[in-house]
Amino acid sequence: MENNENTTPVEPIVSLENVTVSHGDVPLLENVNLQLATGEFVYLIGKSGAGKTSLLRCLYADHPVAAGSAVVCGMDLSRIRRRQIPQLRRRIGIVFQNFRLLDDRNVYANLDFVLRATGWKHADERRAQIEKALSAVGIAHKADALPQRLSEGEQQRVGIARALINNPQLILADEPTGNLDPVTSAEIMQLLVDVGRQTGAAMLISTHDFMMIDRFPARVLLCEDGTVVDTEERHQ
Repeated sequence: MENNENTTPVEPIVSLENVTVSHGDVPLLENVNLQLATGEFVYLIGKSGAGKTSLLRCLYADHPVAAGSAVVCGMDLSRIRRRQIPQLRRRIGIVFQNFRLLDDRNVYANLDFVLRATGWKHADERRAQIEKALSAVGIAHKADALPQRLSEGEQQRVGIARALINNPQLILADEPTGNLDPVTSAEIMQLLVDVGRQTGAAMLISTHDFMMIDRFPARVLLCEDGTVVDTEERHQ
């Protein structure tokens, strides 16, 4: 008989309890309760200005936690010190709508820049990590290309490779298909789903694209009335 007595509960990657997110003295979101498990894929929806980006910025310690309990990738955001923020961000991959690539250097150098900035000292280890990330997103053959020579879909693939480069526990994507046509959007969403399955990283995807949610169904969180609501719980 299998003995489960010593089984240790898996801690969630994200655990927010009664959290208030603020900007200065202005509360942006209040009474936020959210748990995100390892490998879980979750959408974040809501009207423009409802607080989606504010929530994502809170998770990588760009907006402070004004009240409540917030633990992300094992770090307490309510007590985090400035010098600890780089350590948190090495555990998180971020995908942006507008790609945010460095136009003056090629794809390889864009990823190498991130690795150097996060403490990778040895060139051979960086090269292996870059090749692994580019292969994971299907553009290993574009390592020498400048971003402006790539299609928008390819640029977003570089953005996803950059998010993967430090083997994150959590990937946050802010409107990752917002600048893409429907066919390319579907390819990028499929890639994000596949990456989540392959790496075990939890993913929180902010989006307005309900067609993608229908095509790739998953749990949906709604930013509304100054807080975040789990749509499944609301309809129970």
